[in-house]
Amino acid sequence: MANRLSQIATRTGDDGTTGLSDGSRVPKNHLRVQAMGDVDELNSNIGVLLAEPLPDDIRELLITIQHELFNLGGELSMPGYELLKMGAVLRLDEALAHYNANLPRLKEFILPAGTRSAAIAHVCRTVARRAERTVITLVGSEPVNAPPRQYLNRLSDLMFVLARVLNRANLDGKGGDDMYWNSARLKRYEEADKAEQEAAGKVG
Repeated sequence: MANRLSQIATRTGDDGTTGLSDGSRVPKNHLRVQAMGDVDELNSNIGVLLAEPLPDDIRELLITIQHELFNLGGELSMPGYELLKMGAVLRLDEALAHYNANLPRLKEFILPAGTRSAAIAHVCRTVARRAERTVITLVGSEPVNAPPRQYLNRLSDLMFVLARVLNRANLDGKGGDDMYWNSARLKRYEEADKAEQEAAGKVG
């Protein structure tokens, strides 16, 4: 492994192709490579989240998820192999049920905002959704095992729940609750704009 990682700039991709782990080369915009990139971006965003103050249990969960995402990316780079097991999906199901159990039921849509950690969790959620879409698109042309796409689906749901948990943890003093979408707030702006336009029309 050390020999494989000793040279970072190989220049083998200068022709617009990249190598998969099975030795084959594909264009860098190949769907499989796009899926690998989305998973890598997701893992990197979780790394940003881990740089924030977090409850210890959530930190441990996210570190495990990073390792599992690495396996997921590795599986995508090796067509026909299986690295991510169904057990990883089941663990996400358990975490989702655990963290969602103590949250109040949602009665309104919420905004991706609040504490910095919650906002980053929402970014992770959206990247997970994109990665899932890319993997599903890949499934339309190449075989992909079920656990990777199921894992990304569950993970996006979990990141939504963790964002709510992190807002309530309020470790930076900027949260405390969900940030709710407020249709009345927009209505006030619309009414003010309408009144302004009517006034301008009378003056004109």
